[in-house]
Amino acid sequence: MDKYLAIFKISFAQEFAYRLNFVMWRVRNIMQFFLIFFLWDTVFSSPSTQIFGYDRPKILTYVFGLIIVRSIVLSARSVDIAGEVSRGDLSNYLVKPINYIKYWLTRDLSSKLLNLSFAMFEAVLLFIVLKPPFFLQTEALQLTFFVFSIFTAILLFFLLMFLFSMFALWYPDQAWGASFLLFIFVDFLGGGVFPLDVLPVNFQNILYLTPFPYLLFSPLQIYLGKFDTLLTVRNVLIGAIWVAILSVMVNKIWRLGLKVYRSEGR
Repeated sequence: MDKYLAIFKISFAQEFAYRLNFVMWRVRNIMQFFLIFFLWDTVFSSPSTQIFGYDRPKILTYVFGLIIVRSIVLSARSVDIAGEVSRGDLSNYLVKPINYIKYWLTRDLSSKLLNLSFAMFEAVLLFIVLKPPFFLQTEALQLTFFVFSIFTAILLFFLLMFLFSMFALWYPDQAWGASFLLFIFVDFLGGGVFPLDVLPVNFQNILYLTPFPYLLFSPLQIYLGKFDTLLTVRNVLIGAIWVAILSVMVNKIWRLGLKVYRSEGR
């Protein structure tokens, strides 16, 4: 436990060493926020407008919620795994008494802590400037489920990132492509651009069979109270089931990948 705590502290300090990367990530999030905010602000320009079960306060709360949820769920140092594997740097860890998967999960958590701190500051500042109507969830049960769904989403995204990054064990020259593809999937299929319940019901039912809605969309729906208790429990459980499934997949594919790992560059 002590060694992972040390990794957490070192990784947190390293975030300040790569200031440009961190700043560009925050700028990207802010620019994306403005694009989505003004889109929905225009659609719901009238206070009486209700579309797809959303009114103006709830849709703008969804948009603001994306700032916080993105910073917790999608900020990830594990995006560097594929590059590390393709360069052969993975060999440095295989000879050390450390679990490579836990190592990157620890680094991810340190990145999330820093990004969350900045995201909360940005959200407050943007709220003061834009002064949108806001939906405040006060029910303790909903907030409890929301926190649990965020925890599930953190693990889910990490496992997906690790799974996609292992593509580099077989095809090191195409290491960057898999991670880039994952972010595209998350943005469009996870509710990062628009709430998924604006889509046709049949398409929604298919999406709910994938892990993507449980990253951004489901936690925000729980916060907004758009799910009844039964549906909330169902979504949280499905997210947890996906975590279990992906955990098994990651461990099995990791063991298979190590057998073909060529340590190129070393």
